[in-house]
Amino acid sequence: MKKTLRWRIAQTFEARWWKKYLSHKDVATYLEWKRGYWNNVLNLLKESIKLKPGQKILDAGCGPAGVYISLPSYEVTAFDPLLDTYHQTLDHFKKEMYPGVKFITESLENFHDDNLYDVIFCMNAINHVAQIRDAFQTLYRHCKKGGRLIVSIDAHNYKFVKYFLRIQPQADILHPHQYSLDEYQEMLTSMGCTMLQTELTKKEFFFSHYILVASKD
Repeated sequence: MKKTLRWRIAQTFEARWWKKYLSHKDVATYLEWKRGYWNNVLNLLKESIKLKPGQKILDAGCGPAGVYISLPSYEVTAFDPLLDTYHQTLDHFKKEMYPGVKFITESLENFHDDNLYDVIFCMNAINHVAQIRDAFQTLYRHCKKGGRLIVSIDAHNYKFVKYFLRIQPQADILHPHQYSLDEYQEMLTSMGCTMLQTELTKKEFFFSHYILVASKD
């Protein structure tokens, strides 16, 4: 994978953002809130993803408090390029807090596992990768036929803002990629996925936040 300068800068700022964001948050209180957040997401998507005991779950680009914290009864693998940094710098994330989760420090584009997964989550991560098409291919390649891909995105509402940020990337340093909802959906369907659910979770002026659920055909 070609790790661009923009991606490296974005990763540095991502680690700093988490450290600042969590600096004044009580660990137990924050994690309880975050579990509630993920439980609400899982309930919102339950008819599309159909989680069942015994399934293999992948949390791609999991961050320090990914969906894995709300899946204690499942076989979960979670990976992120900044996991070692989070483990060293954040009280809110220690790998030993989740003995049932297999943690791997790796980027989305470079991740490889011999396992195929029933359900793959990529939440709040796809906007941060270096090579977005390669990242989507990683998700697709590791998903079982008939499995579910769940991806959350920040999608542009206006073309002029999208194109402006593409030519002025320093204006949104945390997000190396700027796309619309249609473009994100096309990245999934062009690989051979069928869209099952598109859920608007938050609408803002420039961006709208969606969760996309697709099945691997």
